[in-house]
Formats: sequence, C-alpha cells, structure tokens
Amino acid sequence: QVQLVESGGGLVQAGESLRLSCEASGNITQINVMSWYRQAPGKRRELVAAHTRVGTTNYSDSAKGRFTISRDSTSKAVYLQMNSLKPEDTAVYYCVVTGITVEPGVFMPEQFWGQGAQVTVAS
Repeated sequence: QVQLVESGGGLVQAGESLRLSCEASGNITQINVMSWYRQAPGKRRELVAAHTRVGTTNYSDSAKGRFTISRDSTSKAVYLQMNSLKPEDTAVYYCVVTGITVEPGVFMPEQFWGQGAQVTVAS
C-alpha cells in the first residue's frame, strides 16, 4: 500500500518562507512524477509544481520564481520551497505521486494523494 506523509505546513506572514516535505513509502522502487497541488477555499484544485524522475520540472505561473520543487537522492521524497509567500498562497497543499513501480516490478499508473498540509499566509 502506497502512503504519502506530508509535513511543513503552518502559519506565516506575507513575505516569509515555508518548506513542505513529502515522503512516499510502501515497497516503492520508482516514482515517475512527484507533484504538489493546492486548493484554496472556494477554488478549484490546481497544480503548483511537478518533478519527473528524469529531473524535468514544471511550475504554475503563480509559483514561478518563488517556489522550487526538488526530490531527494532516493527519489521517494519531494520538497516544495516556498519563498516570498503571499496571502493568495493560502491553501491546503497536497503531495501527489503518479506512475509508481512497486516490488516485484508492478507498475501502477494511477495517482496517489497525500492527506494535505495547510498553509496560511497572513497579510
């Protein structure tokens, strides 16, 4: 069973920084894409940033220049460094993994979602 554990959310003032972390577990040997989505109250869920297994990254327009996504050497953990936070960044942030290979070599193309981490930016 694939599990995603997120940490690092919280309450900060506008202009400050936060770093979200997410670690995947469950006999995983490879993850194709690790992403961060967010959902603000009354708004649709949106992609913030994505990191592929080969190192390609993609950011939303609102995240470009302020947020950085990275993966650790095992490629089973993903991080989102968020700088210059704005009140409009307030949302629940979800870690999402897509395309997982688990032992003994079974490929699972679907997405798995974490429980979400609340980020609140006060003005």
